[in-house]
Amino acid sequence: MIKNIPLPGTDDVHDEIFWKSTLESKLVVQHCSSCDEPRFPPRPMCPYCNSLSSVWKKCSGEGTIYSFVVPRPPLLPAFEELSPYIVALVALKEYPSIRMIGRLKTKEHGDIKSLEEVKFDIDDEVKVSFEKMADDVALPYWTLIT
Repeated sequence: MIKNIPLPGTDDVHDEIFWKSTLESKLVVQHCSSCDEPRFPPRPMCPYCNSLSSVWKKCSGEGTIYSFVVPRPPLLPAFEELSPYIVALVALKEYPSIRMIGRLKTKEHGDIKSLEEVKFDIDDEVKVSFEKMADDVALPYWTLIT
């Protein structure tokens, strides 16, 4: 685990259900209660119909790698000990227009340190897992489906 990592706030009324679900190892997506359009990141108003009501729906947690990056120094000091690592932008299986970011890890939950260490490419299938970082925060990360 990273020491002193900057963690997201989890008490915002618009995304607290997302963070509570991650603590239960569930990936959820906010939907408009009126037109049923999914949206991410969570927000108070539907960008399609302007409704202020929403519901949360569980999704499979599977997707495909849309893009990725290997962050290099200079990094925030909290991330220096991890470097290098791979961050994937993942298009969700049920909602291809919704993309979520997270570290790409091995099935053994270790960080992938280089592009040569584990072979993967754009459009490879991944699934979500969660790493508990604090009492109120579990961050999603991605592993390859083989």
